[in-house]
Amino acid sequence: MGTPLGGKYWRLWTSATLSNFADGILKFALPLLAIGYTRSPPLVAGLTLAFTMPWLVFALPAGAIADRRDRRSLMLLANAARATLLTGLLVAVLLDAGSIWLLYVAALGTGIAETCYDTASQAIVPQLVGRDKLPRANSRLYAAETTALELAGPPAAGLLVAAAAALSLATPIVLWVAAVAVLLSVRGSFRAATPDRRPHLRTEIAEGLRFVWRTRVLRTFTVMTGVFNFASSAIMAVLVLYAVGPGSAMGLSEAAYGWLLSLIAAGCLAGSFFAEPAERVLGPARAIGLAFFLGAASLGAPALTTDPVLIGAAFFAGGVGLIVSNVTTVSLRQRITPDRLLGRTNSSHRLVAYGTRPLGALAGGLLAQGFGLPTVFAVMSLLAMSTVFGATKVTAAAVAEAERAAADSPV
Repeated sequence: MGTPLGGKYWRLWTSATLSNFADGILKFALPLLAIGYTRSPPLVAGLTLAFTMPWLVFALPAGAIADRRDRRSLMLLANAARATLLTGLLVAVLLDAGSIWLLYVAALGTGIAETCYDTASQAIVPQLVGRDKLPRANSRLYAAETTALELAGPPAAGLLVAAAAALSLATPIVLWVAAVAVLLSVRGSFRAATPDRRPHLRTEIAEGLRFVWRTRVLRTFTVMTGVFNFASSAIMAVLVLYAVGPGSAMGLSEAAYGWLLSLIAAGCLAGSFFAEPAERVLGPARAIGLAFFLGAASLGAPALTTDPVLIGAAFFAGGVGLIVSNVTTVSLRQRITPDRLLGRTNSSHRLVAYGTRPLGALAGGLLAQGFGLPTVFAVMSLLAMSTVFGATKVTAAAVAEAERAAADSPV
């Protein structure tokens, strides 16, 4: 069974689960609400752009702040901000003053808060558990995140939107407030050990970027993740137009679409139980290469068929690959990064890994407008498959060397 992860870890786990459930409902509810205002592919895809753009423009400062400030306090502030912002949107909807542009404001604002929350939450885990427990701790967190964000979130969003738009906005508010209450019970200081005299913020940001760039393993996996997320975001940004409505190719209802997307999360949940043994048996490099192959292959399914059963099966397999790659790369990054750099290293990785998502969403909307939805699925699945070749450039010896260098370096 292994050494227990501890009460503080499990309270963090509970708070993160509530927070991710709120995220999952909101992220899938807003596009469904948007098609009540417009059927324009660029405008619908633009919501994904607004959600993810903060990772491109705000990730690096968020990482530096997470290394300067108490990481728990930053998480609390981010969730309080999200709840407040969504309350404003809820009031507008109740007053029949909602619009596509207010949905954009909500997506952008909650996206900014997400960059702070997620950067701090990854950096705080090594402060709660030993580094030898990181694969197990991250597997449990990713299992909860996936279940809440993508397994429970999409069908819940579909049902809530079908019942009432206001319910799909009120529910995340309640969940974020509950997440704040639980996280308040995690006592202690969660600042990184830092020198008394700190350099300029730009200097600290540059230090994190240099660390990722000079560590070949981190650099390669960051580029691979960025390319994959560009492709997957392009597909997911317009998939609702392909799947939902009587005039669409698949003809699904809002609730059925939510269940289809939840199969990705179901695969992620299953993969969370394989991530730790896969890394142990195959090694980090091979496990990540296989995981990226499964993810890339799943993205091409809508280009080949409109059968929701076949697409759902492909999405499930892709979800398995997604979680194995995430757990393995995050655990490796945490093991080979000094604690004082964890926030900046996480944000430097996510600048590329998540910053490509808004660009992918924009590309998906424009490509669909010009050439049709099947073209988006075919082109982007081929682009995602190119990431598999990147995994061959990182050998088990390179990973072992990075871990040895981390063990020999001062914390």
